[in-house]
Amino acid sequence: MKFCDKDFLLSNNVARELYHGTAASQPIIDYHNHLSPKDLAEDKQFENIHEPWLGGDHYKWRAMRANGVPEKLITGNETSAREKFNAWAATVPKTLRNPLFHWSHLELQRYFGIEKLLDETTAKEIWEETSRLLKQPGYSVRGLIEKMNVKVVCTTDDPADNLEYHKAIKKSGWKVKVFPAFRPDNALRVNSPERFKKWVKSLSDAAGTNATTFKGFLKALKQQHDYFHANGSRLSDHGLNQMPSLDCTEKTAGTIFAAALKGKAASSEDTDRFTSFMMEYFGVLDAEKNWVKQLHLGALRDPNSRVAAKLGADTGCDTIGDFKQGQSLARYLDRLDRIGKLPKTIIYNLNPADTYLFAGMPGSFQDGSSAGKLQYGAAWWFLDQENGIRQQLDALSDLGLLSRFVGMLTDSRSFLSFPRHEYFRRILCDMLGKDVESGRLPDRRDWLTNLLEDVCYRNAKNYFQFPA
Repeated sequence: MKFCDKDFLLSNNVARELYHGTAASQPIIDYHNHLSPKDLAEDKQFENIHEPWLGGDHYKWRAMRANGVPEKLITGNETSAREKFNAWAATVPKTLRNPLFHWSHLELQRYFGIEKLLDETTAKEIWEETSRLLKQPGYSVRGLIEKMNVKVVCTTDDPADNLEYHKAIKKSGWKVKVFPAFRPDNALRVNSPERFKKWVKSLSDAAGTNATTFKGFLKALKQQHDYFHANGSRLSDHGLNQMPSLDCTEKTAGTIFAAALKGKAASSEDTDRFTSFMMEYFGVLDAEKNWVKQLHLGALRDPNSRVAAKLGADTGCDTIGDFKQGQSLARYLDRLDRIGKLPKTIIYNLNPADTYLFAGMPGSFQDGSSAGKLQYGAAWWFLDQENGIRQQLDALSDLGLLSRFVGMLTDSRSFLSFPRHEYFRRILCDMLGKDVESGRLPDRRDWLTNLLEDVCYRNAKNYFQFPA
């Protein structure tokens, strides 16, 4: 079998028929990513492949560092985009068996029709060809997304954002729907008072109300939540080490809030208490609007303090944390369930040791009000490679209903990352094909086709209920 050919990852005839006959043609709903709304609104045209491919891709940056590439050829302004691309091209052959090797060549094929392997000998030709194509009208940001049959994109946005670019996109009449997602992580940073104080000022300005009292703070957040809803948002998102474990009253939360605004950093215990109160508050807001809450749990962020101080966050130095997850997650879901305010919720684990814990948790809180109300989310970040995807799908199948799964997402900052949906779909079809071949599943093509159409597209469409 030729590398990365039309039957890539498809090991039997049933898998190939399912993928080419059904999965490949399904539209994409990318309900969680970190794409730039500004670039989408302005329909940015890239000069070369570096910016959309390497400019913010911390997956590739990690691989380059591991390959001994100096930082000046990865980030910063000391070297040219061409030099950084050449450093990546020299790294690619060293990524054998890393998912980056697959993703990179799928991206070159799907967007640019380039089937040559990338290395130092082909770097010049591939740079020149991609640069030529990227200057063509069909290769703007919007053109790149349209090539992948994308119907909906959900960006990740701070509550203090004015959503001007989302409004501009809607006004433009672009056929791809772009909605914001409410990510209020900055509202919890009472342990970083200077940063928190600046953010509260930004929130006040965005909401047009004084957020420097705790009641005003809660009011401003609700107003922005309402504002996001009016602009199409149907999801929230939270990135936490683990769910909080301590109780907190509104009075105590207000005291912690006031102290932070006066410059006193909250202790770890008080940060946990404040987070507990706020997460319940956000849960209620989401439930009242029938939003979907996403909980991304388990990342150990910025463990390398030297690199964090020099380069900042999201530069490829985060890793998998070993935080205890089960009890505090169950406690959070139970608190919202008890008051009738548990929203539709997707939970994502980063530590593979938690895979079956997270796969099993939704079953304890399904209430029959909607199919798959609680979801075990797609393999995330360090787990969104072949083994991680297979393990997530196996765990979901073992302990829940694969047929109700809302499918894959990119979680990416790159406009060239949408072949990850294809990667996922090929793996899913291969698993189903093997089950049919081994007699574990019947060869009922109507059932299998329906499952694939649901998981690849329809479940997400029905679950999120985006506005028309």
